[in-house]
Amino acid sequence: MSRANVTLQVDSRLASLYKRGFPIVEQEIVEQVEEPLLEGDFLTIEDESGAFVAKGYYGQQNKGRGWILSTKKQEVIDVELFIQRIQKAFAMRSRLFSDEKTNAFRLFNGEGDGIGGLTIDFYAEYGVITYYSEGIYSMKEWVIEAVKRTYPFIGLYEKKRFAQKGTYVEDDDFVEGEQAPEPLLIMENGIKYAVYLNDGPMTGIFLDQREVRKRINEDYAKDKTVLNTFSYTGAFSVAAANGGAVQTTSVDLASRSKERTIEQFSVNGLDLEQQRIHVMDVFEYFKYAQKKQLLFDLVVIDPPSFARSKKQSFSVAKDYPALLKQAIAITEKNGVIVASTNNSVLGMRKFKTFVEQAFKSQKLNYTILEEHTVPDDYPYLSNYKESNYLKVLFIKRED
Repeated sequence: MSRANVTLQVDSRLASLYKRGFPIVEQEIVEQVEEPLLEGDFLTIEDESGAFVAKGYYGQQNKGRGWILSTKKQEVIDVELFIQRIQKAFAMRSRLFSDEKTNAFRLFNGEGDGIGGLTIDFYAEYGVITYYSEGIYSMKEWVIEAVKRTYPFIGLYEKKRFAQKGTYVEDDDFVEGEQAPEPLLIMENGIKYAVYLNDGPMTGIFLDQREVRKRINEDYAKDKTVLNTFSYTGAFSVAAANGGAVQTTSVDLASRSKERTIEQFSVNGLDLEQQRIHVMDVFEYFKYAQKKQLLFDLVVIDPPSFARSKKQSFSVAKDYPALLKQAIAITEKNGVIVASTNNSVLGMRKFKTFVEQAFKSQKLNYTILEEHTVPDDYPYLSNYKESNYLKVLFIKRED
C-alpha cells in the first residue's frame, strides 16, 4: 500500500517524553492534521522549533493512535528494520528455546521489543502473530518476511485485534505452512496444555502466567484444596492438580469452559473424580460456597478487567476489593489467595490497597508472600508503565 509521510509537531513536554522512550502517539497530536490520517501512514514528529524528535506509524487502537518506532533520524522504517528487531527479540529468548520442559512462550512483545501493536507467540513450533491495529496490519508482508527469515515455523497463524474497541476480527487465522492439529498439545514446565490456534481470539492459555502456574504447581498445591475462579480452560487447576492438590474446583461462566477444562485434565492423565467444574457466575458461586460452608486452602482469582453477566457487571478498578472480600470468606485459616489482574492502568501500589481494604473490612491480617509481574519474555518499557500490565500477589490469610 502507498503510505503518506506526515509531519506532526509536539510541545516541549511531549518532545521530552518521546526522546526518553515514551512509545504512544497521542490523540492530541494527530488532531492537528487537516486531512484524516490513514492506517499505516508514517509519522515524523518534530518539536516546536522544527527539530526531529521521533518517527513512527499511525494505527488506531485502544492504547492510542499509533506507535513510535525510532528516535534516530537516519533510521528507515522498512522491512530491514522489522527483520533486525524481530531477529534480536528471538535471540533474546534463546534460554526458552533450549528449555526441554517448555515449548510455548512469547517471542516478540510489542513496544518492549521495538514495534508497538505487534506480538508473536511460540506454540510448539507454530507461530501466532497478533496485530492490534489496521496500521500495523498494513505492514503484514514485512512482518511475515521478517518471521520467515528468523525462524522455520511449521505453520503461521494471525489474530487481528483491531475491530471496534480492539475486539477480534472473525476470520480464518491460518496464514501459511502446515496447519496445527486441534488441539495442539504444548508443554509448559513439564505440564501439557491443549490449545487451539484457529478458534477465535484466544488459544486456550495465557502465556504470561507461566511463572505463577509454576509456583502454584511446585510450592502451593500439594495436599491442598484449590478453587480456581474465572477459570477459562482450567490452566491453574491443572497446574495445581499436577502439583498434588487433593481436589480442584474450577468456576467460569462460559459454557465451553467445562469441556475445555476436562480436556486439560485428560491430556495430563489426571483423575477427573478429584476435580469439580462449575459453569456459573463466580459471584453466585461465592454465595453458594458460603451457604454450604465450603472452605479452600488455595483460592485463585484472575478476572477479566471487565465482565458482564445477566445479573451484574464487573470492573477490576471498581469491584476488585469486593471480589477479594468474598474470596477471603471461603479461604481456610492460614490459606493462600492468588490475586491477579491484567488491568494495564492499575498499578501494583493501587492493587495492594485493594488487598488492604478487603482484609481490613474482614478484620483480618495478611502477609504478601510473593508478587509477580510479566515474565522475562514480556519485556516492557520503563517509560510506559502500562506495558508492565500484569500484577499477581500470593496473599496468606493470617488467623
